[in-house]
Amino acid sequence: MLRLGVNIDHVATLRQARYRGLDHGEPCPVDAVRQAEAAGAHGITAHLREDRRHILDRDIWAIRNAVTTRLNFEMATTPEMIDIALRLKPEAVCLVPENRAEVTTEGGLNVVSQADAITEAAAALGQAGIEVSLFIDPDPAQIEATAATGSPFIELHTGAYAEAYGDGAKRAAELERLAKTSELAKSLGLGVNAGHGLNYENTRGIFAVPHLNELNIGHSIVSRAVTVGLAPAVSEMLRLMDGYPSAG
Repeated sequence: MLRLGVNIDHVATLRQARYRGLDHGEPCPVDAVRQAEAAGAHGITAHLREDRRHILDRDIWAIRNAVTTRLNFEMATTPEMIDIALRLKPEAVCLVPENRAEVTTEGGLNVVSQADAITEAAAALGQAGIEVSLFIDPDPAQIEATAATGSPFIELHTGAYAEAYGDGAKRAAELERLAKTSELAKSLGLGVNAGHGLNYENTRGIFAVPHLNELNIGHSIVSRAVTVGLAPAVSEMLRLMDGYPSAG
C-alpha cells in the first residue's frame, strides 16, 4: 500500500500571514494534524525551517504530542536542527536543503558535496532510533552517495515531473528518470519515498515509478482544503493513491 504523509507547513503559512509575531492565531497546525489523521493519513510531515517562516518551535512540539500515526520531521543538516530532532524524537527525519530566498524547497540535497556531514547526522539520528531519509533529485550520483552515507531512505524530488506534466514528452522523460533512479535505489537497499509538486491531477501518473513506499504532499492538499475542508481533501488524495501497483 502506498502511504500518504500530509505536510501541514502551509497551514502555518496561512496563520503567519495574519498572526506573525504573535503567540496565537488561526488556523491551528495541531487541528490540521487531528483532521488529517482522522481522514486516514498515514503520517504527518512538518518542516521547521531555520528562519521559522511557517512552523514555529512551539508548533513542532505540539505537533509531536498530537501525532498518533508517525511524524516525519523535515530539517536542514545543521547542529541546531539535529539537536532538536534528537530531543523531539520523531519517527522519521527527512534531511532537506534550505535557501532562505526560496518560497519552498527548490531542489534536492547535494549529498555528493556534503557526504561527511550527512553521514555524521544520519548516524546520530539512526542511533536514536529515528528513520532517516534524504530529499534528493532523481540523479544516480546522488542515489549512490546516499547509500554510502548509511541513510536507509531517499525521498525523490518530483518537482521536475510536476512542472513537466503539461508536456507529454517531457512528462514521460521525467517519469522514466524517476523510475530508473528508484530502481537503482532499490538495488542498493534503499527505501524510496517521493514528493514535491504532487497534486490531484498528476499524482496517479507517479504510479509509473516502482518501489514507492510513501508520498509526502502538502500544498495541494492544504489548497484543496480551503474549498472542501481538510478531511475531504485528504480523503480525495487517498482515493487517487489507491491501486498503486506495488510498494516493493
